[in-house]
Amino acid sequence: MSPYYKGMKIDLLGLPVGDFNKSDRVKKKNRKRNFYHISFFSRFPENAPKNLLLIYDIPEAKKKERDWFRRHLIKFGYIMIQKSVWVGPSPLPKEFLDYLKEIKIGDSFKTFKLAKGYESKK
Repeated sequence: MSPYYKGMKIDLLGLPVGDFNKSDRVKKKNRKRNFYHISFFSRFPENAPKNLLLIYDIPEAKKKERDWFRRHLIKFGYIMIQKSVWVGPSPLPKEFLDYLKEIKIGDSFKTFKLAKGYESKK
């Protein structure tokens, strides 16, 4: 009879026995990295008017998704006005919006069309 600790088979030294969850760990690791392989490219010219205000609140539990989201806003020519408030060209690509729903952050932001393009005061 093999000894167990917290439901896991262990050897005489108390180390886990066998290849108990290696494949599960690999799957989780790959799942966490999968969305980094998807990249969207801006179709906006560099001087496109910044006429879309975007406000988001993505929870800390989805930090990687939030960082990925910010990097793409920068790629699309968005600039940060305040923390979690960005302005840039519109509309956001449909494929990008669909993917945000897929990674479950599609409901974490709101967009507002500006009547007049935003001009930074730099």
